[in-house]
Amino acid sequence: MHIFYSKAALIAYLKTIKTTNSTIGFVPTMGALHQGHLALMQRSLKENNDTVVSIFVNPTQFNNADDLAKYPRTLEEDIKKMRTLSDKIILYAPSVEDIYEGNTVSQTFDFDGLENQMEGKFRPGHFNGVGTIVKRLFEIVTPTNAYFGEKDFQQLQIVKKLVEKTGLPVNIVGCPIFREDNELAMSSRNERLTSQERKDASIIYKVLTEAKEIFQNHTPQETIEFVENSFKDNKEFELEYFVIADESTLLSIDQKENDKKYRAFIAVFVNSIRLIDTISLN
Repeated sequence: MHIFYSKAALIAYLKTIKTTNSTIGFVPTMGALHQGHLALMQRSLKENNDTVVSIFVNPTQFNNADDLAKYPRTLEEDIKKMRTLSDKIILYAPSVEDIYEGNTVSQTFDFDGLENQMEGKFRPGHFNGVGTIVKRLFEIVTPTNAYFGEKDFQQLQIVKKLVEKTGLPVNIVGCPIFREDNELAMSSRNERLTSQERKDASIIYKVLTEAKEIFQNHTPQETIEFVENSFKDNKEFELEYFVIADESTLLSIDQKENDKKYRAFIAVFVNSIRLIDTISLN
């Protein structure tokens, strides 16, 4: 397994293995790897000649300094997990200095309004940070295919828009959400939950699936009211938002149309730990 801590060394190595017809798969992560991350890597290993994984906790996409400080950093354990998959994975684990070169600020992006919904509304500047780091990583790794999980569906749509607007020659591959045994969406933040909180957090997906059923025969507003009421009496959970949106524009809807694809998005705090999830409503 090749491990690089500087972009110069990684770029030099990638030049030695690239051929005209070879493909590079790329899985960008912030570490604290779980089975969902490993599934992305497995797919990349299967579909490409070489696979690069990055582990970098990107400071510019955190609008909460406490959340950044507490974000789990488990590099040695992550390396062990990757080794169980393949010794052929190429790991890039840069420092903030290596990525930002002393200027740790975001670029400003226009994602045609995708950035202003849900996460963008509640986490100001978040998607400028995401766009900045993804663009830099794509320029460093120059992947053929890049793999992202659908749990962060808004981020997936924004990365697709980034590629469209910048003209970077990368194919973006969205991959299904991996869930724990109790259907909680896998997330690095789950590691901060107590065993009881992790167990109780199964309510998030349970409510989402019930909302999907209700949405079939009820209005969007009635579905939203059901979700809000489901969390109202539960003191352990604080619902930040529940939104029903058009899947392509991410704009929230007031009424349904037959030819549109809709998706529900949710963000919930469990003892100050923020969890998100999503489900297709079609």
